[in-house]
Amino acid sequence: MIGEILSDRYEVQQLLGKKAGRRTLLARDLQTQELVVIKLLSFGSDFEWDSLKLFEREAETLKNLAHPSIPGYLNYFEVNLPTIKGFALVQTYIPAQTLEQCLQTGRTFTEAEVKYIAKALLEILVYLHGLYPPVIHRDIKPSNILLGDRSGNSIGQVYLVDFGSVQTVLATETGTRTVVGTYGYMPPEQFGGRTVAASDLYSLGATLIYLVTGNHPADLPQKDFRIQFEQLANLSPSLTSWLKWMIEPSLERRLSSAEEAIAALEKPQPTNLPTLFVGKPDGSKIQLTKNADSLEIIVPPAGFDPSIIFTGLFAIVWNSFILFWTIGALSAPFPVNIPFALFSVPFWGAGFMMVYKLFFNLFGRICLRLNPEQIALTWELFAWKFYRPRASPRQSITKLVYIPKHFTKDSEGTRIAVPAQLDIWVGVKKYQLGSFGGAIKSEAELEWLAEELSDWLDLPITNPIRS
Repeated sequence: MIGEILSDRYEVQQLLGKKAGRRTLLARDLQTQELVVIKLLSFGSDFEWDSLKLFEREAETLKNLAHPSIPGYLNYFEVNLPTIKGFALVQTYIPAQTLEQCLQTGRTFTEAEVKYIAKALLEILVYLHGLYPPVIHRDIKPSNILLGDRSGNSIGQVYLVDFGSVQTVLATETGTRTVVGTYGYMPPEQFGGRTVAASDLYSLGATLIYLVTGNHPADLPQKDFRIQFEQLANLSPSLTSWLKWMIEPSLERRLSSAEEAIAALEKPQPTNLPTLFVGKPDGSKIQLTKNADSLEIIVPPAGFDPSIIFTGLFAIVWNSFILFWTIGALSAPFPVNIPFALFSVPFWGAGFMMVYKLFFNLFGRICLRLNPEQIALTWELFAWKFYRPRASPRQSITKLVYIPKHFTKDSEGTRIAVPAQLDIWVGVKKYQLGSFGGAIKSEAELEWLAEELSDWLDLPITNPIRS
């Protein structure tokens, strides 16, 4: 097609790219003498109507975009030549290399440059996701990012191109979903045809991982659907944590917006301090803080519940009766009073336990703390701290067990509900969350804690019921 003139105006200069049913051409606009890019969709044996739908959506989207780092819309027309028939989209030409080409030529990037590229792309996403309806790119990858020539201290202008997979939220909500994207850069939800703003963040994170490792994300090992890149990237702990946050497989635990991602990139949490709480279910009062060296889970008091009133009244009546009994026993002649007084001791224990549980529900908290040396689970009430069990060496942790809510039968065949439970096994000791105490209200909270502990301990979650 070199030298061919399309629409009596655009003279084809060069073939930039080609794939099934599509060609990307560099052409000269004979009216303005400017270079332009023409994306050509041709009808052929491999033509699919979904391709035309996406092509028209790309043209319509570009027509409504106005950003210096996004190609501008110029024209759209039908192609009806003897050798080719289809549609053409004309857009401004950006003289720059793709990140893919930069890496293939051996170019490397410093951490500061990676952050610069990340922020530049995030600012483009702030613009796209802030439109109405929000525009989701769905195919962010090194070959769709251009990097202009170096200028002074700048590594070059960053551009986002190829909106051929673009999706608007309204189109997703009102029409059928088309699964598009590039394997290795697509988040899990995109495989199911679902895309949200955070889907672009995942793709950007995967792109940056390719930038710092030189390996396509699809070629890197995975664990629990998480890309394992840390060993191949010489990055600071803060940027490593930020990238892991960007590529979280779970939408609930991933950074949710480009604005949030920029804020986290510009003001990373110091590695010796806890990170922000992330991923916990809405309404949960559990506090989880973690960094590379420590993890702390604080389960606050369960709080007031109407049943506490009955428990409190019963505790008052019980302890009042035991006090009356003890005073009566001690008032008897010695040594007859001794056996009667001792008889009341177990009842005093039961009474104190009722008072303790009452105060713990209102004011106590459960704390699980892990660091490189040890694991400790404490029940804390005011100034008192009780270890259950005692602290153990961190290296002795053997497994992480999550048991969801299930039913069993007693000796008489009665069906009994067993609440969800999360156990950390250290030798023969078991550090347990969920089956009692504190403000753990749902299985969703325990599942979240299980995932966080699994990620931090680098241990798989086992479920003895399913196995």
